[in-house]
Amino acid sequence: MKYNSIMIFRRKKKIIEQLLKSFGKLKDDSFNFDFIERYFKKKDASKEFQVISDKTCNDLDFKELFKYLDRTNSKIGQQYLYHKLRTIPSKSDENIRNEKLIDLFTKNSDFRISVQKQLKRLNNYDVYFITTLFQYPHLKPPKWFFIIRILAFTSLLSLILIPLNLKLLFLLFGIFLVNTGIHFWNKRNLYQYIGSIPQLVRLLKVARLLFKYDNLKTIKPNLNISLDVTDKIKNRMSLFKMEAKLESAIESFIMGFFELFKIVFLLEPLLLFGILKQLDTKREEVENIFKFVGEIDCLISIASLRKGLPNYCNPTIINAKKSLFVGNAYHPLIFNCIENNIEINKKSILLTGSNMSGKTSFIRTIGINVITGLTINTCFANQFSMPRMRVFSAIRISDDLLNDKSYYFEEVITIKEMIDKSEDEKSNLFLLDEIFKGTNTIERISAGKAVLSFLAKGNNLVFVSTHDIELADILNDAFDFYHFSETVDKKTVDFDYKLKSGKLKTRNAIKILQINKYPEKIINESIEISNELDKIIVANNVLK
Repeated sequence: MKYNSIMIFRRKKKIIEQLLKSFGKLKDDSFNFDFIERYFKKKDASKEFQVISDKTCNDLDFKELFKYLDRTNSKIGQQYLYHKLRTIPSKSDENIRNEKLIDLFTKNSDFRISVQKQLKRLNNYDVYFITTLFQYPHLKPPKWFFIIRILAFTSLLSLILIPLNLKLLFLLFGIFLVNTGIHFWNKRNLYQYIGSIPQLVRLLKVARLLFKYDNLKTIKPNLNISLDVTDKIKNRMSLFKMEAKLESAIESFIMGFFELFKIVFLLEPLLLFGILKQLDTKREEVENIFKFVGEIDCLISIASLRKGLPNYCNPTIINAKKSLFVGNAYHPLIFNCIENNIEINKKSILLTGSNMSGKTSFIRTIGINVITGLTINTCFANQFSMPRMRVFSAIRISDDLLNDKSYYFEEVITIKEMIDKSEDEKSNLFLLDEIFKGTNTIERISAGKAVLSFLAKGNNLVFVSTHDIELADILNDAFDFYHFSETVDKKTVDFDYKLKSGKLKTRNAIKILQINKYPEKIINESIEISNELDKIIVANNVLK
């Protein structure tokens, strides 16, 4: 007994040490997004400001971003954080309350660890499936289910009357054979819930314990109502917890008297469909409990994230439309990322620069900071002021060979969706990389100018990168110009990744070919053709 107590003490001490050590650090864990996304994909977000699209997530490397941001302790917290990051709310009313709790979790490690230990109880793989109990349709009993009730009642009556008439043993044996068939038929139904229902029981216990903390009650002050309602079926659900510990139905049939008892009275189908019927009427209460625990875990995750950042800020949400102030912003996934500043007032932004100079990374930096700022109130910058705006992107586009769609056609469809959204009253942030690069130069510049001018109207902000310096000459009214540049000498190309005002005036593409030892004939011909094209462009400008 003493040995067991010592082992338990050591185990608890080790858990506390691990929690202290991991705070502010990346998770060492695998990520199964098919399960992480379950809650988000079924959640009704029609009243939210925006749901970030799969396209934009792909453009901004959202899965890699999530792996970096996720410091949750439970599968529930992980699913809830994913939903939170992909859903921009219409208001930020909860930010003040959340910031107080984040500050408490950061400064009071004893309190944080006591909460984390409870959350760790919900880190089992099966916890992912709790969402099926309030988001998915439940199994319905078959039309002949009344027969199960009759058989259960007949078994009970036979047992009671056997002392009066031993011949009833034959009747009981016959019923037992029928019940055995029904019992194992129901196992298929039971196994669909063998993971989720026991974890729901655990969730209810954890939520009840966490709700005892006065500080956490502010998240859902009326949660006790949901807890009381679900507690009424918690004891019946405990049967599934026992079933989950058994290795197989055949072994339990041979070894367990309890399994025989369940067969005789058909307890499993009666309890399963009875519980499912009750859960069907308590979806809202179960989700309230899920969201309460998920929110707590998310706040600890945000506290841990901020602890490990070189710098961050809470964004300032402003009423002024078409404005953005960014101070020392960086991309969280780029090691030792160069920080940049930009101030926008009424105009959109056109970026020029060579490949690998930092244009696309900067566009992604802006998009990521807007999303994390509006969802978890955290920006990777010293200062970030912005209006509440939706985020749309056309950065990473590829051919859809299965549906016989070319790169250009895919780009056309993506940008058409932006055009449609641009006419809404809401503010929008449009992120584009090399617009219409799937077509020829003349039409690319012509269509690009028309589309960008259209997108930049109203309350919309556009960040677009391009190699077509000519676009800058015809977008003066709606766009400010910035560029990224590099230093090229005889042997190397050095990028400083610093954002500079104005459009790029130098060209280094041919120099880079030269550095990489392209044949001299190719270099000379490239320079000659480039000079001729410059003369044509200058002549056309003079004529205009």
